[in-house]
Amino acid sequence: MLPTISKRSLNPFYMSDLFDEDFFPVLSNRTSSMPAVNIREDEKNYILELAIPGVDKKDLKIDINEDVLTISSETKKESEDDKDGYKRKEFSFSSFCRSFYIPENVNRDKIEANYKEGILSIGLPKQEEDKNKLARQVKIS
Repeated sequence: MLPTISKRSLNPFYMSDLFDEDFFPVLSNRTSSMPAVNIREDEKNYILELAIPGVDKKDLKIDINEDVLTISSETKKESEDDKDGYKRKEFSFSSFCRSFYIPENVNRDKIEANYKEGILSIGLPKQEEDKNKLARQVKIS
């Protein structure tokens, strides 16, 4: 299975007891902007499905660095109104980043992604196992 990388998995001494996500939910990095993910496995693939409604495809980024797959997005919006003596300027910023370890049996050259109707699907195809590597006979000298 594809484990999620979190602060706790990278640092076993993380102070989760004192400043737990449930204690300060507003300050937590696990707010509602963190996309939900489903991870499936079949005979030929691992499939990640992230719910990211309202995010433009051009704002999504998928990186592979050694054994880590990272999905991230940054969105900045600004608007300004000057009407009838009233001024209004609004801006917003949203971002997320999720990382997953890639299993050894994934063919990294054939990883594909598709974004449709707010769902990002990432296919991680398993490599064909060389059956000759699995079984062999050892000669005794």
